[in-house]
Amino acid sequence: MAQIDSAKKIWVTLSGLPLTISLEWPFHRSTLGTDFWVLHGDIRLENTDGLHAPVAVNLSATVREVVASLEPEDVEAPVINALRKEVDHRQIEFVKSGKLKPVAFSSRHYDFKRGKWVFGKATDEVIATFIERKVYWGTKLSTQYPVPSAQSGGPKVRIGDPTDAQYLETTPGHLVEVAGRLAGDGLVRMDGEFAVAAAGLMGEAEKFESAMRTAVEELERKHAFERG
Repeated sequence: MAQIDSAKKIWVTLSGLPLTISLEWPFHRSTLGTDFWVLHGDIRLENTDGLHAPVAVNLSATVREVVASLEPEDVEAPVINALRKEVDHRQIEFVKSGKLKPVAFSSRHYDFKRGKWVFGKATDEVIATFIERKVYWGTKLSTQYPVPSAQSGGPKVRIGDPTDAQYLETTPGHLVEVAGRLAGDGLVRMDGEFAVAAAGLMGEAEKFESAMRTAVEELERKHAFERG
């Protein structure tokens, strides 16, 4: 089955976890006789020793009615963001080997009145932190998932990504605007909608690594408690 390009991208969560997400297209009807469609995938927690979470995204009939198609160009972004939100809410456990985790891709992520996907509106402060983490992890992990180099040196990290804009309930243009403020603080250098990490940002590595460790520890505590 086809693997989408998102498997080679770093998808940062609001808690600071760097993920790669591999999805096996296309969606297929459930064989259980219920009215939903299924897409298998795997979420890998980067910067760890092989921790990952195999998932089965279950798309409800209600959502099927509002999407143009089940092709990646129409549903890839909200699927990725729904998975990120499950990680945000500590509903997904990362292990070295594990059972397939069902994930509901339902109308709770869709605003019927406004006709749009919603995953929670982020403030500019949250967006700035998100961008810092995105650029840091995109730069650190670029040796594993190469990206184009900027003339000024170092890998480019795309800031104006529509999927990230949807996740944060903003626009690609506003993401670039907030990143421009970080550039004014000397943390990044902007090249259109792309950013290159400056030495000042990479010098704060412990801040980003610590945020990741804290997020992983909180997630592990939750699942350990649930297991009793």
